[in-house]
Amino acid sequence: MPRLPRALAAVAAVLLILSSGAHSFMGWPGLRTELAAANAPQPLVDGLAMGWHFAGMTMLVLGILVLWMLAAARFGAPSIRVPLLVIGVAYVLFGIKCATLIGWDPFLLTFLVPGLLLSGAALLVPPAGAQPPH
Repeated sequence: MPRLPRALAAVAAVLLILSSGAHSFMGWPGLRTELAAANAPQPLVDGLAMGWHFAGMTMLVLGILVLWMLAAARFGAPSIRVPLLVIGVAYVLFGIKCATLIGWDPFLLTFLVPGLLLSGAALLVPPAGAQPPH
């Protein structure tokens, strides 16, 4: 795997892992406070908490999987182009959809930056079966 896509994917993976912690440990307390101020019913708060923390865990898992795929690719594993592209495009589309529904918020960079990095890395990875440049 060429150096540039490997670097882009590694940076994206680190961002995913770091943002997972920020999402769960920094984002949720603020949201919980706002929900309490709005007198949201406790079952609603509990349901939102489960989804919120599941999202944080998912971000962590995706970051770890990307790092694992990068390590596997260094030892001759099949092309990781498709999984990187699936994760990257999903993040970009989610960020764009949120921006169109709720308007621009800098928080959306949490999705757009890793998504663009992973998508870019995927597009730079040679397709399965292609000979890497010498």
